[in-house]
Amino acid sequence: MGRGKLRIYLGAAPGVGKTYAMLSEAHRRIERGTDCVVGFVEHHNRPRTEVMLHGLELVPRRDLAYRGTTFAEMDVDAVLARRPAVVLVDELAHTNVPGSRNAKRWQDVEELLRAGIDVVSTVNIQHLESLGDVVETITGVRQRETVPDEVVRRADQIELVDMSPQALRRRMAHGNVYKADKVDAALSNYFRPGNLTALRELALLWTADRVDEYLREYRGEHNIRTTWQARERIVVGLTGGPEGRTLIRRAARLAEKGAGGEVMAVYIARSDGLSCASPKELAVQRTLVEDVGGTFHHVIGDDVPDALLEFARGVNATQIVLGVSRRRSWQYVLGPGVSATVARESGPDLDVHIVTHDEAAKGRGLPVARRARLGRVRILWGWTAGVAGPALLTLLLSQVVPELGLANDMLLFLTCTVAAALLGGLLPALASAAVGSLLLNYFFAPPLYRLTVSDPRNIVAIAIFVGVAVSVASVVDLAARRTHQAARLRAESEILSFLAGSVLRGEDSLSALLERLRETFSMNSVALLERADEVSPWTTAAAVGSHAVARPEDADVDMPIGENMALALSGRVLPAEDRRVLGAFAAQAAVVLDRQRLVGEAEEARRLAEGNRIRTALLAAVSHDLRTPLAGIKASVTSLRSDDVDWSEDDRAELLAGIEEGADRLAALIGNLLDMSRLNTGTVVPLIRETDLDEVVPMALGGVPEDSVDLDIPETLSMVAVDRGLLERAVANIVENAVKYSPGGQPVLVTASALHDRVELRVVDRGPGVPDEAKDRIFEPFQRHGDAPRGAGVGLGLAVARGFTEAIGGTLTAEDTPGGGLTMVLTLPMAGHEPPVTAELPTSAVS
Repeated sequence: MGRGKLRIYLGAAPGVGKTYAMLSEAHRRIERGTDCVVGFVEHHNRPRTEVMLHGLELVPRRDLAYRGTTFAEMDVDAVLARRPAVVLVDELAHTNVPGSRNAKRWQDVEELLRAGIDVVSTVNIQHLESLGDVVETITGVRQRETVPDEVVRRADQIELVDMSPQALRRRMAHGNVYKADKVDAALSNYFRPGNLTALRELALLWTADRVDEYLREYRGEHNIRTTWQARERIVVGLTGGPEGRTLIRRAARLAEKGAGGEVMAVYIARSDGLSCASPKELAVQRTLVEDVGGTFHHVIGDDVPDALLEFARGVNATQIVLGVSRRRSWQYVLGPGVSATVARESGPDLDVHIVTHDEAAKGRGLPVARRARLGRVRILWGWTAGVAGPALLTLLLSQVVPELGLANDMLLFLTCTVAAALLGGLLPALASAAVGSLLLNYFFAPPLYRLTVSDPRNIVAIAIFVGVAVSVASVVDLAARRTHQAARLRAESEILSFLAGSVLRGEDSLSALLERLRETFSMNSVALLERADEVSPWTTAAAVGSHAVARPEDADVDMPIGENMALALSGRVLPAEDRRVLGAFAAQAAVVLDRQRLVGEAEEARRLAEGNRIRTALLAAVSHDLRTPLAGIKASVTSLRSDDVDWSEDDRAELLAGIEEGADRLAALIGNLLDMSRLNTGTVVPLIRETDLDEVVPMALGGVPEDSVDLDIPETLSMVAVDRGLLERAVANIVENAVKYSPGGQPVLVTASALHDRVELRVVDRGPGVPDEAKDRIFEPFQRHGDAPRGAGVGLGLAVARGFTEAIGGTLTAEDTPGGGLTMVLTLPMAGHEPPVTAELPTSAVS
């Protein structure tokens, strides 16, 4: 079964005729034989609307009582049972009475659509969720009933029911909207001409945007490339130069001349990242575009004119605004320029405006790739070798060795050309070849001191010299370029290898990665910025260095990472060739940030799962282990207070003993629960003091029978550095657990001995023992081993004991007792090896 279709009648205000238009559509469909019913229509006692309901089948409404009043709502179940082809549902943004099937009427409509029923509905523009603040500013009334914009945008048809403010006010004055006693108040408040005009404009603009979406979808589906001039849409071509501000303002003035004009600024960047655009200037121009109500777009394309025209046709633009070329006159030999090319190839459907500006004909300022890398000093030496070198060589050959021969002279001049190429690159080498050929012709090729050559062989020799000089200079320059590229690629490969290695190693230190990035590019600061969406402010996820920026626009270099994340670097402007490595760093930074957050979420999930497990176990403990002694206490107290039984003294003593035993069990259970809570919340702060075990251990045996423990602690045993209270509780839990599992007649042995800088306290029982795989598990909270009786406790004794032991710097482990049983080994630090620690307890911690 397919999804039903939704048709919405959209109005600017109540009374424009939405419901009337919907009912008229219902009559037309019925005349065509369509099964159409009324699910819910509110006529508000308007006579003409009420008349339109005649002849339509009404689905009975559902009556709901709320706060002493009965309300009628649409019965969704009745409509689903009726299953018409089309159902009318008025007031899409309506909030249903509590107790209804859904909270909002649009949710009822969604349910009907999912059932395959077509729905015709109505809504006013002020009820759209995104326009709530705007409508409140205009009318002073906050709309409490709203519908999500997406629900309306998903409608298959949206029809605007329009009416001028004057006509609507006349309709109200005639009593066709509200009753006579409400007309004056409505006209002087909500239905003022200004309010109605503003609401009408909102409705028209919102509908126009929806129509524009339909138009784009249609053009895309039918592969239409020509421009349809349905509305003025002006594209501004930016180069990153300062003239862009002039172009944006000019385009904004053009857009103002036509209603609904739209400005779209676009910057075309080459795919290899090479660009002479200033990131700061582009950021300023982006802000300026947004200030004039336009949008900024960043497009990749190697052929700038073609990419610009492709973008303009893709957005159905009507005009393109470009600046006069910044080329100097001689640079036009390289080509006609972007402006001329776009104007020539735009065709009849696109108007191209070429705007003059202050930067015209001042030069494009394109970067020179190699000279910028060689440095000024080296370039100066290259020109010296290329120009002054041949002159000095001429002086030397003419004065010192004049009879060396033309062939040898050419080789020496060729040496100067090679030296110029090695030092300064190609241009100094070409200059050296030109100067050298002239000097060879004038001073060394007969006839001398004339720029003519009498011997054809000398002409060939000089021509060969020039060719060889140019070839050698080109090869040397190319080798220098390749060497530079190889060094750069090696550095890039090392950086990329480091990044790949960090991924494989699972490194998740974002600060270390940003610090490596800062050092790699010699920046003052690096910040990773993010935001929730395009309108939210930027926040700093991580930053290193001094004076990190808070916005990408304030940085010297910014590298976008997706739509809502960016790297911002301050210190210097990077060349375009560095952006590839910077992009790798940016991607890795995003991965590390995501990994950190996932680790945090996983840890939080683990803590929640552990907490849930503990809560479940605690609930089980409360449901049985705590209720059992409570039940015994309650039964004993009830028996003692009974008036119809004459209890003997022995009976009373036995009942009182049962009460005392139950109270002791409750105290022990609650004590362990509180201790485990302190351990989990980190409020256990030990007070470390030098202590004798023979003073602490006997105090811990008060909760077990006297003959159930054999104590063997030498008086000469070294003192231990522990918290006496925590140690006493730990030993008490260990001994009580051992006595519980030890068979009758076999006491538990508690013995102690010194071992290097530690003291071991061993609690030995002859019980059933514990398998090796369960020795660690018995220290987990709410764990009982084997078939321990349910009344034996909640399984926290050993967990608390280990927690307290670790809090005072000791360890607690379980070993097998030779001959059968279990031995608990409590290892404690010996006093004298570490100074006593005095800790200040928080108010919530009691040892």
